[in-house]
Amino acid sequence: MTDKDDAYWRGKLTPDEYHVLRQKGTERAFTGEYWNTTERGVYTCRGCGEVLFESESKFDAGCGWPSFDKPAAPNVIDEERDASHGMLRTEVLCQACGGHLGHVFPDGPTDTGLRYCINSLSIDLKKDE
Repeated sequence: MTDKDDAYWRGKLTPDEYHVLRQKGTERAFTGEYWNTTERGVYTCRGCGEVLFESESKFDAGCGWPSFDKPAAPNVIDEERDASHGMLRTEVLCQACGGHLGHVFPDGPTDTGLRYCINSLSIDLKKDE
């Protein structure tokens, strides 16, 4: 987890990125930069640059947010119970900086059975050359 203070994050992130990554906000469905992107590369945390997901694990879940069936590596994602908004969900966060990424659901179409539903504002695509 990060030792950066609030002033650091407000200076580094745009107001919308700050709202999602540091205040656990959510962008509207079908509005994010990556919800329908099929370009190849790796998706890094917009807060700290940690590699979180690979394009090979991205799929169209029809939900309006980028969806992945697994993280890029076993220890890059933290999970926390989220009981907000009258729902019980599993929140996913960047293990390196604690930034809110989105949620994971047990309804994915691949052999992992998982759907990591991620806010575009919390990730950055580093395209393959």
